[in-house]
Amino acid sequence: MDIKGYPRASYDTWEKVFYTCKPGYNYKLFSPYNTFCEPNNTWYPLDEACTKKLCSTPKVENGGIVDPNKALEFNTETHFYCDDGYYLKGEQILTCILSGDQVYWNYAIPTCEKILCQSPGKIENGKHTNSWRNVFEFNELVTYSCEPSNGPDEYSLVGESKLICSGPGKWSSDPPQCKVVKCDYPVLKHGRPVSKIKEKFSYQDEILFQCLEGFYLNGSNPVFCGGNNTWEPEMPTCIKGFKPTHPTKPPLSRYPGYPNPLEFPPIEEIVELDSGVIALVIFTILVALAIICTCLYKYLRRVKKV
Repeated sequence: MDIKGYPRASYDTWEKVFYTCKPGYNYKLFSPYNTFCEPNNTWYPLDEACTKKLCSTPKVENGGIVDPNKALEFNTETHFYCDDGYYLKGEQILTCILSGDQVYWNYAIPTCEKILCQSPGKIENGKHTNSWRNVFEFNELVTYSCEPSNGPDEYSLVGESKLICSGPGKWSSDPPQCKVVKCDYPVLKHGRPVSKIKEKFSYQDEILFQCLEGFYLNGSNPVFCGGNNTWEPEMPTCIKGFKPTHPTKPPLSRYPGYPNPLEFPPIEEIVELDSGVIALVIFTILVALAIICTCLYKYLRRVKKV
């Protein structure tokens, strides 16, 4: 509040002083507010009679304000949200600002628009459910499948078969592909596959390897037939010698689309001892036996003398 007129150094008993609200404030109950000087040299009443002005209450259909009980005073922020299935169009945070003696929002009130997706599109040699529709709503699902092949090899669905409308104009992933996937027979030098061997290897077929005696396996095991007609991850190698007791490289992360591995331990994980380690163990045993024999011999001689 501000004193109306020019303030003086002193006032007479029962003299009134009037107040006005500063810009951006309103009178609480009445205006103008006044107080008077009592005989005991105090002012009565002397209360805060002005409050901050409030911006208009924004109404957002299919959404609202994060904290609806918060006062919409100037210099305060208001956060907006949308219900499930809708997205916010406009500014998420608005501030009630003061200009002159008026208050207003610094941006236009946002709106909540319905989340819609256009058709994810047709794919060659395949189709998806509800293909007759052009528009899909939030969380709606389409499922892709491949058409029968006219050739000797069937089509494989490479990619995600199920797509979900997850945002405005956004699907959970790109459409998959329907194509013939064939991988060459896996040849591992100084090794061999231990999985069931087939004449043809198609998408996501899996092969487990083992190395010949005197070699150890280095790399990923198993590998699978990927969508680009190659074995993924990169084919392992068989290295001559004994497998190191420390890792030669960090483990490979799981590839996208990698099938669940078979539940049995890789054969190459049986670690063989180094020849130097074996020699050290034998030498330690021999030394221990020699010490035991020496002690036993001395003990028997001592007993015989007694």
